[in-house]
Amino acid sequence: MSKKPSASHHEVSPADQTRAALVHAALKLFGRQGFDGTSTREIAAEAKANIGSIAYHFGSKEGLRIAAADYIVDTIQVIAGQATGAAQAASPTTPEAARAQLFTALERMVGFIVASPQAGEIVQFVLRELSHPTAALDRIYAGVFEPTHRRLCQVWEQATGEAAESEATRLTVFTLIGQVIYFRIGREAVMRRMGWREIGEAEAAKVVAVTADNLGAILTAHSLAARNPATRKEGKS
Repeated sequence: MSKKPSASHHEVSPADQTRAALVHAALKLFGRQGFDGTSTREIAAEAKANIGSIAYHFGSKEGLRIAAADYIVDTIQVIAGQATGAAQAASPTTPEAARAQLFTALERMVGFIVASPQAGEIVQFVLRELSHPTAALDRIYAGVFEPTHRRLCQVWEQATGEAAESEATRLTVFTLIGQVIYFRIGREAVMRRMGWREIGEAEAAKVVAVTADNLGAILTAHSLAARNPATRKEGKS
């Protein structure tokens, strides 16, 4: 007598499916319409779920917002870990290796932030939170923004010798991240000006090429300044 196949540990229960659908619906609608402009009824309809399931799974609409923030943290931690290496990982052993890691991080940031459809809803949600900070932003900052930025600053120190927590390093890293994010938040303007119908893999590769050139120019300028102490003194005067 044959046995019934056991349930795979990869199977997702209906309750988990509903929970995930509600989180994705909230992420989409909160980003598009704002927290106050979105009703629980709309979220339930978008998720094709019973409205009572919001209270069951999250306690409240606010609890759902926090769950959406946690989803963002979990998603971006994976991407950031692949791009920059885990915080506990050993630092690059040479300046050359650190510079290579910076270029890799930039390429993977573009691949996710610019080319991934999933990033659109995440960025919209985060922009709303940045405009009107709540506890959700606290979780995103502590879980993603601060550790990822700090990790990139550490790699920058290895690449250039500039102290990781110096003002110049922190501002430079913000600049590197910001140029990538613009291609997402300014996506419609970029496509119109460039004559692109979409920003897919081919277009993202062009963005990578330009942002990599920018990174290379910054690294070259920093290297030249480091070799010429007089130039550094003039820049600080």
